[in-house]
Amino acid sequence: MVELGFIHGRFQLFHNDHLNYALLAKEQCKKLIVGITSPENATLIREAIDPHRSEAASNPFTYYERFNMVKLALLEAGIPREDFEIVPYPIERPEILYNYVPLNATSYFTIYDDWGYEKLHRLGDLGYGTHVLFDKREKAMCSTEIRQKIVNGDEWKDMVPNAVYEYIVANNLTEKVIRLLKK
Repeated sequence: MVELGFIHGRFQLFHNDHLNYALLAKEQCKKLIVGITSPENATLIREAIDPHRSEAASNPFTYYERFNMVKLALLEAGIPREDFEIVPYPIERPEILYNYVPLNATSYFTIYDDWGYEKLHRLGDLGYGTHVLFDKREKAMCSTEIRQKIVNGDEWKDMVPNAVYEYIVANNLTEKVIRLLKK
């Protein structure tokens, strides 16, 4: 077991697959850092390999909102607060990533597409240890699908940790998603 591990993602909303990713990584390390990519929605950098990720409709939640979703989901899953940290992680600017996660941390990956391989190589080139948890597994769900269910008024509660669902509903964030996706 390594001392320090980390995962990263946009988590535009934090769903059950994201939670499984975090829990699988946490089994591999004593302390887990969760990096939230694209922390500044207003300054999204377009990645040619995955242009969808930089669209406004794909990024309805602020860093603060995503921070709370991740924190609440991990606590609800039984991970003690002292066993994880949540930080901004602007993967689009690799030259500054060491400011957020130390180079001695092992980066855990789930790879679904070419963007996953790009991130794996990007972090490896920076000197991070990398470990692929699984490669090219079929995605069971994605945030885009859940956001669309919110817009359509379809059921989505079972696709996210209960704490995330409660946070989104309590803070009226469904209206924000509907407003952005209907533009």
